[in-house]
Amino acid sequence: MGSTLIIFAYMRTRDENKIETIYREALKMLVNEGFDGFSMQKLAKVARVSPATIYIYFKDREDLLLQLHKRELDKYFAYVMEDFDPEMDFATGLAHQWKRRAEYVIGHSDEAHFMEHFTFTPLLSKSVAKRDPRFSETMHRFVKKAILNKELVVMPFEVYWSVAFAPLYNLVRFHKAGMNLAGEPFQLTDEMLMQTLSLVLKALKPGDDEPVPPDIACIKDLKHFQNK
Repeated sequence: MGSTLIIFAYMRTRDENKIETIYREALKMLVNEGFDGFSMQKLAKVARVSPATIYIYFKDREDLLLQLHKRELDKYFAYVMEDFDPEMDFATGLAHQWKRRAEYVIGHSDEAHFMEHFTFTPLLSKSVAKRDPRFSETMHRFVKKAILNKELVVMPFEVYWSVAFAPLYNLVRFHKAGMNLAGEPFQLTDEMLMQTLSLVLKALKPGDDEPVPPDIACIKDLKHFQNK
């Protein structure tokens, strides 16, 4: 009985500073050495804690990676959604999304690098269940309204994301690299961002004679808006 009480009391003394250090050093290691080079033993050394300390807060390597990904994704979504209203018209709302996404990825290079590379790991499918549904629900409302108002053509989610956001992330990659594909110096400007966005909006706008689907629930894969 006495030992149980001691263990319980020890588990309640959660050291937030140590947890923050573990997260910070894990992020650095993943960015610098990749997922294959990441281990709990190496993390303990750079974080200056014992491996046993890490296991107080995380079940195993997979649990740490999933919690780190959720933490960074929540921070990213919070930044992107600040001052965003799903009742905005589609052009205004998408412009807001572009600006906030670009600012975050450029200003948080390590975090963005980690989140991007996490999508290519087997852990991605497990992370979906841990995500805050509010982002998905808000974006669903925004897209649904845009379709009903004939501001957005109906299409599979993968096509929508490829047109609506992939051009933005390509520009950001060029900016972070400091050069374009030809090796010429490149710096992203607001004017260039808005010029690209205007072309994207034209591509996504339905024709005047395109009908609005009677049942918005039939639109393919809207649930996947939580993934990006």
